[in-house]
Amino acid sequence: MAALRSLIHDRGLVQVIATHSPLSAILAEEAGFDALWASGFELSAYLGLADVSLVTMTQHLEMTRAVAARSALPVVADIDTGFGNAVNVVHAIREYERAGAACVVIEDKVFPKVTSLVDGGRQDLLRIEEFQGKIEAACASRQSEAFLIVARVEALIAGLGQEEALKRAAAYVEAGADMILIHSKQKTPEEIEAFIAAWNGAVPLVLVPTAYPEMTVERVRASGKVGMVIWGNHTVRAAVTAIQGVYRRILADGGIHEVNKDIVSVAEIFRLQDMDRVKDIERRFLK
Repeated sequence: MAALRSLIHDRGLVQVIATHSPLSAILAEEAGFDALWASGFELSAYLGLADVSLVTMTQHLEMTRAVAARSALPVVADIDTGFGNAVNVVHAIREYERAGAACVVIEDKVFPKVTSLVDGGRQDLLRIEEFQGKIEAACASRQSEAFLIVARVEALIAGLGQEEALKRAAAYVEAGADMILIHSKQKTPEEIEAFIAAWNGAVPLVLVPTAYPEMTVERVRASGKVGMVIWGNHTVRAAVTAIQGVYRRILADGGIHEVNKDIVSVAEIFRLQDMDRVKDIERRFLK
């Protein structure tokens, strides 16, 4: 758990990739990412549901626990609004810490929320004081100071402007947040870069550049104020792209004889499933 705080301190910037399953977590670790984003959006998509607080805490917690069990990387849990009010947050923090997460991100929207990047979505925010109470509850409930509490500011998403975003971010740091995630749905990085330039808070920032993909790692590092960048939904989008393509080809080709050459082998799936370990256990213990 302490690894995430240490990584941010040692490296200055950590790259976090979205996951929605233990398999994607294994692939992310092999690829070389620093940490995993246990994504509510990706899990919703995986379950075929809209990202509007339909996924329960139990469902997301079980996914987070399974991911943490199959990867050595720190897990950043996306717990949306904390599944309710401050009472729910207290319960959630205890459960996610026990499940092996290294960090939670809580956003300042009302419950139930609507996913941030959808056109025309309802983006209602809590009062600042109420969300401060949630952050205070989260900090008071964690067992270890190594467990990071990140406050996600949605003021730019809601169209309330930089002044409101900065005011909220400062208030959440005052309440005890370890980092501030500032979110934007603008198609270019200028809005986020303006926030970064104006940010004089004592804690580092977190970015999720999904809507503004020109925000490269080099550009993030140059700001000097960002400790974490999350690639927020590319795992499930890549999976959908690949699956749609394979399905079309199988039907068009009248079989799997062509597509079979372009996908991983069954042996590679066995490797990812750690089948050699299973065979070793059988040799040692089945009598």
